[in-house]
Amino acid sequence: MVDVILGLQWGDEGKGKIVDYFAPEYDIIARFQGGPNAGHTLYVDGKKMVLHQIPSGIFHQNTINIIGNGVVLDPVTLKRECDAVAAYGVDVRKNLFISQRTNIIVPTHRALDKASELQKGESKIGSTLKGIGPAYMDKTGRNALRVGDLLHPNFSKQYTDLRNKHQVLLDNFNFTEDISASEQEFFEALEFLKTLNVINCEYFINDNISKGKKVLAEGAQGSMLDIDFGTFPFVTSSNTTSAGVCTGLGVSPRQINDVLGVTKAYCTRVGGGPFPTELHDATGEELRRIGSEFGATTGRPRRCGWIDLVALKFACMINGVSKIIMTKADVLDSFNELNVCTAYNLGGTQTTEVPFQMSGIDIEPVWKSFAGWNMDTTAIKEAAALPETMSTYIDFINNYVGAPVKFVSNGPGREQIVRL
Repeated sequence: MVDVILGLQWGDEGKGKIVDYFAPEYDIIARFQGGPNAGHTLYVDGKKMVLHQIPSGIFHQNTINIIGNGVVLDPVTLKRECDAVAAYGVDVRKNLFISQRTNIIVPTHRALDKASELQKGESKIGSTLKGIGPAYMDKTGRNALRVGDLLHPNFSKQYTDLRNKHQVLLDNFNFTEDISASEQEFFEALEFLKTLNVINCEYFINDNISKGKKVLAEGAQGSMLDIDFGTFPFVTSSNTTSAGVCTGLGVSPRQINDVLGVTKAYCTRVGGGPFPTELHDATGEELRRIGSEFGATTGRPRRCGWIDLVALKFACMINGVSKIIMTKADVLDSFNELNVCTAYNLGGTQTTEVPFQMSGIDIEPVWKSFAGWNMDTTAIKEAAALPETMSTYIDFINNYVGAPVKFVSNGPGREQIVRL
């Protein structure tokens, strides 16, 4: 069976640490969507490591790590990460596998990303400019290069044809950028990519499942950034929900078992787009300061606010979440009062449903207040030691969203997780 770990908000929920925590229980960790726009932060031997392409189980030597076909792969980013991981004594040639069907991000994808954002002006979506959107557009437009194409003798012509198609688009944008240096680095990274384990992933993963191996599918970004169900158009270009596991790895829906959803104890968002519970005051600044809320990939300050239970319940519903992991609960340790959003007020009409279109409409949160716990929880190891006010806060969330919080993360360390 396949268990899934994914984000329930707008990304940055701390999924990397959670995957790392659960990795020893699994034989295979597999990324099923997204690209180098997602940063999963781990702490290895006390040192911070941010992974953008490699699955978060890479530091467990006996665990197979797979980059699935639903991912868009930047070979340059991958090579840099492999070099960084190798410095910790990890042999990526032993436990990193890449699907033949994984789409490749080429240098002109990044140029197209920049050109598109510049043209949008004030309406830009806040792209990380990593070439993600254009790469997925080439996938659905049936123009993409895939990892398996690297072994084809006609690859150079395929690449040149794609680059020429992109150049026409860039000319239409009146956008000029010299990609010669990045192109040289790209081709060097492709040679490195050829030395890794390139597999027929759907057969590989299903064969392992039939042998009783346990698989953990690792999501990137968050459910509210899903291309279909997120806050469109301020979304990513892939399906970040549990449905994306099947198309992103080549497994059937019958193979999906537990869906573990990750949410912060509050809410953050990077880039543009709707954020009903965002705080534009000193409380929002305090959440950002205490939580060190800056993007793992871009370094941009994250927008901060109270937890949005309307959006969280929606995410639990569309993902079929069976267990919730609440991260960064310790960030709320010093607050006297906490608020949660239990409904949206839309022009005088109250609703507990996420609107079809959240952009361009006035959404006023309906708040419910809770007393804070006003104590340092970072050293707590057992559920019985958690303050009663925290338990009250969590119990309300359990009942509202219809899925139980089973784990609480109370610090950045691998060991700082309380099982409820």
